[in-house]
Amino acid sequence: MSSESPEARILAGLDDEQRAVATTLTGPLCVLAGAGTGKTRAITHRMAYGVATGVYKPQQVLAVTFTARAAAEMRTRLRDLGAGGVQARTFHAAALKQLQYFWPHTVGGAMPGLLDHKAQIIAEAARRLRLSTDRAAIRDVAAEIEWAKVSMLTPDSYVRAAGDREPPAGFDLTAISRIFQSYEDVKVDRNIIDFEDVLLIMVGILQEDERVAAMVRDQYRHFVVDEYQDVSPLQQRLLDLWLGARDELCVVGDSSQTIYSFTGATPRHLLDFTKRFPGADVVKLVRDYRSTPQVVGLANRILAARTAEGERNRMAPAWPTPLELVAQRPAGPEPTFTECADDEAEAAHVASSIKALIEQGVQASEIAVLFRTNGQSQAYEQALASAGIGYQLRGGERFFARREVRDAVLQLRAASRSVGNEPVPQMVRDILASLGYTSEAPAGGGATRERWESLAALVALAEELQVTRTRDPDSIFTMQDFVAELEERAAAQHAPRVQGVTLASLHSAKGLEWDAVFLVGLSEGLMPISFADTPEAVDEERRLLYVGITRAREHLALSWSTARTPGGRANRKPSRFLDGLRPRTERDAGRTAGPAKQTRRKVTGPAKCRSCGALLNTGAERKVGRCGDCPVTYEEATFDALREWRREAAAEAGIPAFVVFTDATLVAIAEDRPPSLNRLATLPGVGPSKLERYGEAVLKVLAESAGA
Repeated sequence: MSSESPEARILAGLDDEQRAVATTLTGPLCVLAGAGTGKTRAITHRMAYGVATGVYKPQQVLAVTFTARAAAEMRTRLRDLGAGGVQARTFHAAALKQLQYFWPHTVGGAMPGLLDHKAQIIAEAARRLRLSTDRAAIRDVAAEIEWAKVSMLTPDSYVRAAGDREPPAGFDLTAISRIFQSYEDVKVDRNIIDFEDVLLIMVGILQEDERVAAMVRDQYRHFVVDEYQDVSPLQQRLLDLWLGARDELCVVGDSSQTIYSFTGATPRHLLDFTKRFPGADVVKLVRDYRSTPQVVGLANRILAARTAEGERNRMAPAWPTPLELVAQRPAGPEPTFTECADDEAEAAHVASSIKALIEQGVQASEIAVLFRTNGQSQAYEQALASAGIGYQLRGGERFFARREVRDAVLQLRAASRSVGNEPVPQMVRDILASLGYTSEAPAGGGATRERWESLAALVALAEELQVTRTRDPDSIFTMQDFVAELEERAAAQHAPRVQGVTLASLHSAKGLEWDAVFLVGLSEGLMPISFADTPEAVDEERRLLYVGITRAREHLALSWSTARTPGGRANRKPSRFLDGLRPRTERDAGRTAGPAKQTRRKVTGPAKCRSCGALLNTGAERKVGRCGDCPVTYEEATFDALREWRREAAAEAGIPAFVVFTDATLVAIAEDRPPSLNRLATLPGVGPSKLERYGEAVLKVLAESAGA
């Protein structure tokens, strides 16, 4: 075998299972790939090997994934492997490209405009129905409409199909159906379509026009689907139509990383793949190259406890046996578990730990703080800023939209037209020096440091590409190549890594990894989130924690606080997911071991007055838990504080006060004085949507009134 053979050039360095993936080029293939096992490496080498051996024509291979960033990363790897002609796109991008081509031939005329954001249209749809909505309600309704459309439901069929779902934003299912229909009407009036429409229309065209279907199937002969556990029914239907009667399909996924069921994603397609294709090859990737044995061991134990819980809840058929990862890295430090007095103390502890890691040589860009909800980020932003540590908030301003980055790209593009023979990284350093780049980071933080970090990220990218693009002695890497790479990355929002600690939600961290990860706020009510009120929902929360754990390469820290505010009641409990994994604390004394019970209220009989024990007959009485003849048990100051907060919240949202909470619900809150989100969720009139929108604010009002 010569050194130039595809086997030597492409397959070298793959382990046995990855090699099995890369060399299985035809027929259905299911790759069950655990976190950190090199799945992207395996499938990109498979496509490159197929092209190099002549089994595939690159233009006839379509790889689809779920984010533009992942697709851009895949294209970069394929190009480095000599298979740059392979198409790697998201489902939406692939469908949009096809729709733009076929629209004139099938529908005729100009294609409607594409709607980037639903908020404005949903707000207009609600106004047409004379329904009041605030920003949070619009967001929730948008998510529900997206779920309905990817589940291939219409406004008419939505109510029947969504019977078990909790209606968002305080609306009932009928109201959501009406807003859904009104939203569709507004789009028609404005001649626009949304991203779900792109898939739906393309599905319709492929179903109804055999000529178009034949053209698509002739164009693409081989399909690869990454993150297959996250496909929705609509995406699966589109994939089926692309395939036709063929079976040239490779899917890659891990049911233990299904964390987007609220968007319509389901792992059933992955789990049932061998039922649909009985002769399919199945390869399991379990060698974890990302994390130390200590991190891998904790991840495995989290899922082992999940399996036991599934058996207790008789959910074993729906909760498949997870892949057990086998660590390949040398041993590292044990994960740490830290209980803090309150949220402020927890943030300060994390900032101090991060500072110590940086002093030990860990780069700030290789550190992440991950939390369950975006509202938790503020405490960590403040703590890091106070400690003089730079950070970037994932989901904030997009990298390529930053002014200094836009200025840099303009100057690099101009320079690429007339450059010498210097190495690209040095030219980039010289050009960006005029914008403030220096070889050493500026002292302190603020805007100057953020600007420098953006420019430094461009320099680091140039250095990285110089290495990867010139591995072949005959290859060259030019400034024009670098600018082209930047333009492609800007289109895909595939940003280079910026120096600074990453703050991100657990959902947005999917697909990323860092040397050190801090999982924070791991208390009941946040992990699992309080509105996870079914075994299936709690299981998804466990999988979300598993995803967070497996983001860490070496250092992993888990923490929680016993009180929300300094001096507040220490009534929080650590997440049930940590039972049996964390060291026991003094607060555990006297507590029964094992998973904590769910705190959502279960009605076991007629509601009775908490004061006299009489049966409660009216809805208002049941809401406050007290019959009308018994005296109130709340403090007037507390009730007044809650009413004043409600007035301000309603005024800010432009809605009537009772839409926030009714008087009866405020009385129940004032009398019960719930110490936690879990307890607040048990009160009548406090549903999941209102809990998420107002829960923290209510607890703050109660805490402040207690200290007054």
